[in-house]
Amino acid sequence: MNTELNIPYQNIDWQQVARTEHSGETGKAWWQTVQLPGLRIRIVEYSAGYLADHWCLKGHIVHCLSGSFVSELATGERFHLTQGMTYVVSDELSSHRSSTTEGVKLLIVDGDFLKLK
Repeated sequence: MNTELNIPYQNIDWQQVARTEHSGETGKAWWQTVQLPGLRIRIVEYSAGYLADHWCLKGHIVHCLSGSFVSELATGERFHLTQGMTYVVSDELSSHRSSTTEGVKLLIVDGDFLKLK
């Protein structure tokens, strides 16, 4: 598998990227997704009262653009992230899920570069 990313310079106008709706266990999530070879970039918004409907094993870089949320690990650890904070994890290194009481807007980047080696 070629894990090198060769992406030429490009701008993303998020106002032109369609939003898709996803239900959580509670609340809603709206994704704007740009898919490139081996790389996915998303703006994700969670409604107030959102709780993810699954535990995720995928690696991400998650940056909080506004609001706040809790990233909960299956081990019971909970991390409260607010605007300007970021977390990073590789694929299959934690089982995690997100929740928010007030709502949050995130920039999420994932792709082949986060695969467990």
